[in-house]
Amino acid sequence: MDTLFRLVSFHQQQQQQQPDPSLNSTTSRTSSSSRSSRQNYYHYSHQEDEECFNFYMDDEDLSSSSSKHYYQYQPHVSTNTTNTNTTTFSNTTDYSYSFSPTPPIPDFNFEFSPNWSHNLLLETARAVAENNRTRLHHLLWMLNELSSPYGDTDQKLVAYFLQALFSRVTDDGDRTYRTLASASEKTCSFESTRKTVLKFQEVSPWTTFGHVASNGAILEALEGNPKLHILDISNTYCTQWPTLLEALATRTDETPHLRLTTVVSGRPNNSVHRVMKEIGARMEKFARLMGVPFKFNVVHHAGDLSDLNFSELNIKHDEALAVNCVNALHSVSAAGNNRDTLISSLQALQPRIITVVEEEADLDVGIDGYEFVKGFEECFRWFRVYFEALDESFVKTSNERLMLERAAGRAVVDLVACSPAESVERRETAARWSARLHGGGLNAVAFSEEVCDDVRALLRRYKEGWSMAQCSDAGIFLSWKDTPVVWASAWRP
Repeated sequence: MDTLFRLVSFHQQQQQQQPDPSLNSTTSRTSSSSRSSRQNYYHYSHQEDEECFNFYMDDEDLSSSSSKHYYQYQPHVSTNTTNTNTTTFSNTTDYSYSFSPTPPIPDFNFEFSPNWSHNLLLETARAVAENNRTRLHHLLWMLNELSSPYGDTDQKLVAYFLQALFSRVTDDGDRTYRTLASASEKTCSFESTRKTVLKFQEVSPWTTFGHVASNGAILEALEGNPKLHILDISNTYCTQWPTLLEALATRTDETPHLRLTTVVSGRPNNSVHRVMKEIGARMEKFARLMGVPFKFNVVHHAGDLSDLNFSELNIKHDEALAVNCVNALHSVSAAGNNRDTLISSLQALQPRIITVVEEEADLDVGIDGYEFVKGFEECFRWFRVYFEALDESFVKTSNERLMLERAAGRAVVDLVACSPAESVERRETAARWSARLHGGGLNAVAFSEEVCDDVRALLRRYKEGWSMAQCSDAGIFLSWKDTPVVWASAWRP
């Protein structure tokens, strides 16, 4: 299993006295903001006297068999009762919209080429931009006939983009997104989240790439300080931190005290509260076993991150502060100067280091006309790369893969059908983020060769096709088949 998230079982004579319980407590509060909106620390060798297991993992997860953890997802799943080893998915789409049968479009020469999904969806986007209702009706009918969330990559992309286009033309984007998000929250649990996160990290470096790069930069920036505070603004469910705790426990000098404050933003919901409570308990258990004095806080912020009151986060001057932003900046509304406001707020904290990880894409679908078509095409290109990476990483019947694809489908609705002011998915490129961060009074910090070596070692553990490349602006890229997909960088005031 993933050695990036392991515990080392100490021999009985190595066990240390437990630290002060007051340093291993979890507190949780809710931000007062009312705005509603939708050098040597990574060890890749396996020593014989180590028992490695994830702080997220139960005993059953020690098996390497991915099929062991598969469970059917309903609806649209039918199981062959005569052969218990075979599971088949119905071709029935989740998005069966009511379109009348219609003859082929006279002026559209449609062929099932390798790019058929791109060509057909782009024609539909043009019909939307031109407000050509007759042509749009024909194209939507064709998309509906060809789509399936359980088919191949093209059929899946068509299914999710059809949902978004239909929501857009019916002016129902915000309601559709809320409905999809609510349905996801109802099925959200610690167990389902744990399985999806762990499986994704096992088969793909999409998330672990940023963890390794950020942890390396943080450890180097905070080295030698007895009291540490990490402000974690991310969507990683704390899976980034077990290896950092292990690294702190194995430092040659005195083990520092660590305070971890995790900010969870978005609409208030009980599912996320339950998940974070369970994660907090496991983090505390992990820290005790590592012998690291540790305090864990969760801040639930119901609003845009640019509205977060950082004065309420109990920043202390005697603690070395690091700020970790993983896939968080793009969730800030792109309207106005909200993103620049957040960056300025982070700079004002005067942290030792700020780590930023974002997916490398320009996802800002325009409001109408040519800008909409251009943005739509880039949106399709990006999600095609993502779906193809999932396709080559997961087995066909993986329920975790289905969960990730459905989350991507919600993002497509957000980008294509929702108002820009309410969007939480509008990503920007490394060049654009670098310009914002420089403009906010921050300077880029190059990753050391030791950190880059750790990243390369990580990538060797996965299938061929993944690579690391230097970014001309700042930081490093994770590339999938020579296409940059994730950007990691480090900054300081």
